[in-house]
Amino acid sequence: MSDTAPDPATDLEALVPDWLTVPDLAERLGLRLSDVRRLIEERELLAVRVGERRVVAVPAGFVDDDGPLPALRGTFTVLADGGMDDAEVIRWLHTPDDTLPVPGAPLDAIRAGFKTEVRKRAMEEAF
Repeated sequence: MSDTAPDPATDLEALVPDWLTVPDLAERLGLRLSDVRRLIEERELLAVRVGERRVVAVPAGFVDDDGPLPALRGTFTVLADGGMDDAEVIRWLHTPDDTLPVPGAPLDAIRAGFKTEVRKRAMEEAF
């Protein structure tokens, strides 16, 4: 048995199925690198450092072909106002929850159109 706690970053990397680096995201969305960095800075997207080289990356599920999912920004704000840091918000959105109206995690429910239900739960979680 190990006395060391699991690395939260590694745990998060395992929880989130796919990541996009800033250059990958810029290419996918047809944006300049500075535009992607601005999306992160303005909290349209959340990013953390992942992988062996600790590169800045965004969960792939946070975007579609048009860009960041519009329903996420308010959810990010609610959870951050409740004291969660970016990694905790990403973890919360990707953690499976059997009580949601669709199978999967809160992010899956947002993608299925249940933004209001997810925000309600985010408010309960945050406060």
